[in-house]
Amino acid sequence: MKINMAVLFGGRSVEHEVSVISAVQAMASMNKEKYNIIPVYMTKKSEFYTGEKLTDINSFKDIPALLAECTECVFVRSEGKVQLIRQKTKMFGSNLISDIDIAFPIVHGTNVEDGALQGYLQTLDLPYVGCDVIASAVGMDKFVMKILLKDAGFPVLDCCRFSSFDLDRVEECVAEVEKKFGYPVIVKPINLGSSVGISKAKDHDGLVKSMEEAFEFADRILVEPAVVQLKEINCSVVGDSEEAEASVCEEPVQASDDDILSYEQKYVGGGKSGGSKGMATLKRKIPADITKEQDEFIRKTAVEAFKYLGCNGVTRIDFMIDMATDKVYINEINTIPGSLAFYLWEPKGVKYPQLLERMIQLALKRHRQSQKINYTFDTNILSMGGSFGAKGSKR
Repeated sequence: MKINMAVLFGGRSVEHEVSVISAVQAMASMNKEKYNIIPVYMTKKSEFYTGEKLTDINSFKDIPALLAECTECVFVRSEGKVQLIRQKTKMFGSNLISDIDIAFPIVHGTNVEDGALQGYLQTLDLPYVGCDVIASAVGMDKFVMKILLKDAGFPVLDCCRFSSFDLDRVEECVAEVEKKFGYPVIVKPINLGSSVGISKAKDHDGLVKSMEEAFEFADRILVEPAVVQLKEINCSVVGDSEEAEASVCEEPVQASDDDILSYEQKYVGGGKSGGSKGMATLKRKIPADITKEQDEFIRKTAVEAFKYLGCNGVTRIDFMIDMATDKVYINEINTIPGSLAFYLWEPKGVKYPQLLERMIQLALKRHRQSQKINYTFDTNILSMGGSFGAKGSKR
C-alpha cells in the first residue's frame, strides 16, 4: 500500500513563487511507486487547494483558472488519523479527499518556513519533513541565529538590530551604525531570504534608504558590516542531531558587477526555462574555488552548526570568506533551501530521488522518537468539579 504524502507549498510569503518552483521540481522526482503524492497549494491568502494540475508548473501562469479546476481543502484530525477533506462540504457523498500519512512542506519565507506551518502540522500530530518548530524559527530569524551561534563560538559577523518603531529615530540608528561599523554595511530584513529587501549602503543617505526599503518587507531588520573582498560559499547538510553530513561546496557566480545576488539572478537566470529550475539556474562553481583547508573548515562547521541548531532534513548554510583576512563567517542557514539544494548532492553521487527519500525517512524517525515521549499527565483534577472555584488553584 502506498504512503499518502501531502506536499505543501506556496503560502503568504514574498517567496511564494520560489516555493512553487521548488515543490513542482521535487514532486517530479519523488518515488511514485512508493508514495501517493497529494499536492496542497497554499494561496497568498492562506487558502488550501489540491488537484492534479498543481504538479504542472505551466498551470501557474493563470492561477485563478488553475484554482477553478482544483478543490479547496482543509486538514482535520479524526479517529486517530489526519484527513484532507473538502473545505466546502457536499450534501451527499463523501467529503474525504484522502487520508494523510506524512506532510512534506516545501515552502520558503515568513508564515511558512519560520515554524508557523510546522507548528500546525505538529499540532495535528502529523509527521512532517524538515526542521521542527524551534529550528525553523531560529533559522528564519537572522538575529536570533547570530546570537545563538556566536554564544556557541561559531564565527558570525556582529550586527545592529532595529524594529519598525525605530523609524521615528532613524538618525540615531544611523549614528549607531556609523559609530559601530562605518561604511559600507549590509541591510537586510531579519526574516526573509532570496535576497528580498537586502541592499548595500555606502553612505549616510544610502543607509537611510536601505533601512526604509528593508522595513517594507519586515518589521525588524539588521545591519552588519559589509565584507568588501567577499567570496560567498554555500554548503548543504542532510541528517539530524544524531548524524549529519555535508555536501560539496559551491561558489555562486554573479552575472554582473552587483554587490549582492538579486532575486532574478537566483531564480530567473535569464533563460526561458529558468522558472522551472529554481536555484539550479544560478551560475555557480561546483566544487567551489577554495583551498582544501577552507573546504574542510566550511563543511565541518556547517555540520556542527546544523546539529547545534537542532536541524533536520536538508538545509543550506551560506558562508562568507573575507579574502582580505581569510576569515570565514556563517552568513545564514536556509532550513528549506531553494530546490532543496539537490544540485549540491549530485556531485557526491546522491540523486534527487535518493535525497528526497532520506528526508522522508528522517521525518518518520523523528516522529517515532516523539511517540516515546509522554505528553500527557493523567490526574483526577477535573473530577473535583467546581471545588476549585472561579480562581482555580491559586491561593
